[in-house]
Amino acid sequence: MTTHERIPVMEGLFAETAEGPRLLGSRCQTCSTPYFPRSAVCHNPDCGESRMENADFGPRGRLWSCAIQNYPPPLPARYEEPYIPYAVGVVDLDEGLRVVARMSVDDPDSLELDAEVELTIEPIYRDDEGRDVTTWKFKPLQPGRS
Repeated sequence: MTTHERIPVMEGLFAETAEGPRLLGSRCQTCSTPYFPRSAVCHNPDCGESRMENADFGPRGRLWSCAIQNYPPPLPARYEEPYIPYAVGVVDLDEGLRVVARMSVDDPDSLELDAEVELTIEPIYRDDEGRDVTTWKFKPLQPGRS
């Protein structure tokens, strides 16, 4: 099997750590509001003082909602041909952050709301230089897996 160089779809959004993949965000030290991607200021209107710190989020959460992307997204999005529909989920992370992400499943119709999911970093297409361009996704955990 040939291994291709992997590059992120955009720098600074996610990282592979010794503890597994993480989303790179921030949290206000004053009001504890989480943000993804990172934010330089707190946008909580009830926060008295914006004191931001970097925070990592993941890897576990629950699928709150999902939809199936049945048609190719418009430019500048890229995808492999032939286009294959995929699921987009809204995930509530254990750290109190709600994020949108592609779902890593073979059958998008198999997703169940409130299922426990886990963050993964996977390729979404191969660029013109032959590199695998990666993004964050969530995959359902098998029942009984912890």
